[in-house]
Amino acid sequence: MNHDDWLVLEKQVTGWIKEAGVRLKKSLSAPLNIRTKSAHNDLVTNMDKAIEKYLVEKIKEFYPDHKIISEEGFGDKIDSTAGVLWLVDPIDGTLNFVMQKRFFAISIGVYENGQGKAAFIYDVMGDEFFHCIAGSGAYRNEEKLAPLKDVRLEDALIDLSMTWVKPNKRVDQDVLTDIVRRCSGTRAYGAASLELAYVASGLVDAYFTMRLSPWDYGAGLILIREVGGIATRADGSPIDILRRTSIVAGGEALHHEIVAHIQDQMAHGKFLREPL
Repeated sequence: MNHDDWLVLEKQVTGWIKEAGVRLKKSLSAPLNIRTKSAHNDLVTNMDKAIEKYLVEKIKEFYPDHKIISEEGFGDKIDSTAGVLWLVDPIDGTLNFVMQKRFFAISIGVYENGQGKAAFIYDVMGDEFFHCIAGSGAYRNEEKLAPLKDVRLEDALIDLSMTWVKPNKRVDQDVLTDIVRRCSGTRAYGAASLELAYVASGLVDAYFTMRLSPWDYGAGLILIREVGGIATRADGSPIDILRRTSIVAGGEALHHEIVAHIQDQMAHGKFLREPL
C-alpha cells in the first residue's frame, strides 16, 4: 500500500471507530450479557462480540485480501506476518467497561509485512483518539504528540499493575520492588492499549506487563515507536506480534534502565517462572 492508501484507510477506520464508540455509549444504559473466560475477572460481553463483528465486517468489505487477528474469534487463523495484518480489540478493558463504565478503548493496529503502519486507539468515554500513520507523526485528537523525552527512573511515573509486585505465577515479585521503590510513582489503568497510548503521549513514562495478546498491544506499539519510544519483551528481546508476550515500553533511556535491571535479576536466577 502507498501513502495515499494509508490516508484513505485512516479516514475509513476513524469513522468506523467513532461509530462503534457511539454504540458502546448507548449500550451502557441497557442490560449486558456478561460471561467469564479464563478467570473470574476475565470478562466478555455481548458488546465485545457485536463491536468486533461490526469492525471485522467493515475490514473484510473494504480490504478482503487483508488478514485479521481479533480477540473474540471473528478474525482469521494467522501463522505469518506477510501482507497486511489488522490487530483488533473491540473493547480493551472489558472489566472497566462493566464495572466502571470508563477507561476502556477500541484498539486497531495495522501492520504490513510485520512493520507497524497505522494505529488507532479510542478512549470512548474520554473521547480521546490516539492515532498515527507511520512516518507522519502521532496524534492525540488533533494535537501532534512530541517526541518522548529522556526521563530518569527517579523522576518517572510508571504504569505497573500491582499483580507483578505480589505473589504470582509468572514473575518473582521481588524483581520489581526496587523499580517501584525508586520511581516517582506508579499507576495502573486496566486497559493496555490506553496505557501504551499514555506512554506515547508522555502522560506516563513507562509501561510494564508480563502478559499481553497481540490485539492488546498492536496499536500501542506503533504509537510509541512513532514518537521515538522503544517497546520490547521484558528481557529486551524483540516482540513477535503474533504471540502473547511481556512488554516494557518507554523512552529510550528509561526503557534501557528498566530492561538492564530485569536482565541483571535474570542473571541471578530471580526472574522467570515461565517463558516471556
